[in-house]
Amino acid sequence: MRALTWTGMTPPPSMVVRTVTPTVNLRRISFRTKRICVKATASSGTAVSGGEVVEAVELAEIGERSKKWKWKGEYSINYFVKDSPEEVTPASQTVLLVHGFGASIPHWRRNINALSKNHTVYAIDLLGFGASEKPPGFSYTMESWAELILSFLEEVVQKPTILIGNSVGSLACVIAASDPQQDLVKGLVLLNCAGGMNNKAVFDDWRIKLLMPLLLLIDFLLKQRGIASALFNRVKDRDNLKNILTNVYGNKDNVDDTLVEIIAGPANSEGALDAFVSILTGPPGPNPIKLIPEINKPVLVLWGDQDGLTPLDGPVAKYFTSLPGQLPNFSLYVLQGVGHCPQDDRPDLVHERLLPWLDQLSST
Repeated sequence: MRALTWTGMTPPPSMVVRTVTPTVNLRRISFRTKRICVKATASSGTAVSGGEVVEAVELAEIGERSKKWKWKGEYSINYFVKDSPEEVTPASQTVLLVHGFGASIPHWRRNINALSKNHTVYAIDLLGFGASEKPPGFSYTMESWAELILSFLEEVVQKPTILIGNSVGSLACVIAASDPQQDLVKGLVLLNCAGGMNNKAVFDDWRIKLLMPLLLLIDFLLKQRGIASALFNRVKDRDNLKNILTNVYGNKDNVDDTLVEIIAGPANSEGALDAFVSILTGPPGPNPIKLIPEINKPVLVLWGDQDGLTPLDGPVAKYFTSLPGQLPNFSLYVLQGVGHCPQDDRPDLVHERLLPWLDQLSST
């Protein structure tokens, strides 16, 4: 998820879609000539993919199979890897899953099995999140996470890799892929890409302009240790977290106790408060709008249209929806009835677009 100061923003009523059947329908929408976006429409029933229930990896398995790697020989980074049970073929890809704000590897639990049937799957806890180290006094930036991703590819994965990110994880992947010195990023999959590390990034959105005085006040208050601690304790309270996540997800059925624990558990570890404050008060980082033109690798963008954090009518999403037809390496699909975290909100719709795209990438 994206680093946020919760605003309660929701998409405009015209974007709300109600469905009453458990089927998945596709309809094509033309934004302009040669700018095509496909909307996937689905009900909020059981998550299915090809008629089957989406199989999630158990949290215990993720914990047991996770490994540690020292970044810069200093910071302990938690990661997970699952190879394809089938023989590796030319069609097999290597992918790295990068979570968003407040999340960790288990936020991909509904995707790992589907991906690992034919591909090698790595997932990482960014510094400051999950079971990775949360060093005291560390100044978190988007650039440092991008550097971490590239170092992980070089030292651990050691082969061309497709980066798949959600929210600020997407932005970190964009920054990594735009580095002219790197040669290991094979492609990008961006799920509701954030405009920055926090809300201060998207200043040309009227909602952020309206809230900017409040956001600056919150920045000031967060630098007061006692106030920051009280606010953080309130945010990570499980009942409050469930309310926040219910607003973030389109499919409310997937906001369960397991999801709440995935977010709340690491928030109680040492250094989590410092990471929370640093991320919310730090620099927003590079703007993806300026970086995307520098990337010539294949890019798949999936966007939930019920996202109130990076809304479809906001400047970042508007920019991304304008790209198909302008950039030949771009594909974009809008997922109807889906919120800010499509991979966990409606994994079936994500797999429906992601898996064929990976296969097509292999054939080219």
